[in-house]
Amino acid sequence: MRMPPAIALSPILWARYGPADLERIAAASPGSRLVFVAPDGSADGPLDDVAVLLRGNSLGGEGLERLLARAPRLAWIHSASVGVEHLRSAAILERGITVTNGRGVFSRPIAEYVLMMVLAIARHLPALLDLQRERTWQPLQGEELRDLTLGIVGFGSIGRAVASCGAALGMHVVALRRHPELGVAAQPGIDEEPLPVAPRADLVLPPERLHELLGRSDFSVLSVPLTARTEALIDERALAAVKPGAWLINVARGRLIDDAALVRALREGPLGGAVLDAFREEPLPASSPFYGLPNVIVTPHTSWSTTRVRERSIEVFAANLERYVRGEPLHNVVDLRAGY
Repeated sequence: MRMPPAIALSPILWARYGPADLERIAAASPGSRLVFVAPDGSADGPLDDVAVLLRGNSLGGEGLERLLARAPRLAWIHSASVGVEHLRSAAILERGITVTNGRGVFSRPIAEYVLMMVLAIARHLPALLDLQRERTWQPLQGEELRDLTLGIVGFGSIGRAVASCGAALGMHVVALRRHPELGVAAQPGIDEEPLPVAPRADLVLPPERLHELLGRSDFSVLSVPLTARTEALIDERALAAVKPGAWLINVARGRLIDDAALVRALREGPLGGAVLDAFREEPLPASSPFYGLPNVIVTPHTSWSTTRVRERSIEVFAANLERYVRGEPLHNVVDLRAGY
């Protein structure tokens, strides 16, 4: 048994911890002192004996560095989010701190968001709402999903959940993953709950065939982590390769896309439109051209947000905390040098 003397908690998902959350964490590591950390790195108690940190997105940059300097015994950081680009600091790498993430927590809600958008676009929901506001009776002809191809860029837990939803409705699925020889095999981790159907991909491609995926797909979904390799992955050349009239859906990170190139492709083609839930700058400034483009749906980084997410986030952390106390290997360990 290796009971951590103290566990630091920063706000996760922009919310306070409820009594049930704290009870679950305390039950996983009885006797550990809980220390609450603010976004600026200040704490309501000593940090010198903290061994574990549950980190939310509010703790980053200077706040995280300030905490690291005051927590010399910190051995494990659990990121409540899936993306860990903010944890790739020299201090964390040099100290060999183990990092885990919330892989599996957000897969189902994000996949449901993608499915909502695919259905809305295929059946012309935005145009139908415009017609309603104009009091105009004009039936529109939609497309059936079984006739459309869903391209998934990044076949981790979110990508597989998207594939499950697409497969359940008969879509042709093309996936891009770093190790295509693994096919649709799942990576080890903590699964939230069974998917509607087993993930299916009719074709799994390596990263160098991104343009082929974009050229085949009616909807291309970005669910890849942000790393040095994937920053500005969707650039002018990639956008020139898309299937004419296709839609791009970004539920990952804004920096995966060259914004200027995307605006041109939306105005001049070949893109039919884009669903954007993540941006380089958040909140998205009111001056952004994305707000004014008629073929863009902007949402405020909300694809992950449901009433069940916080409960699952705490459960994933607490289950891993129990493994930590027992000295067992942790789930969802991240390779910080690779970025995921």
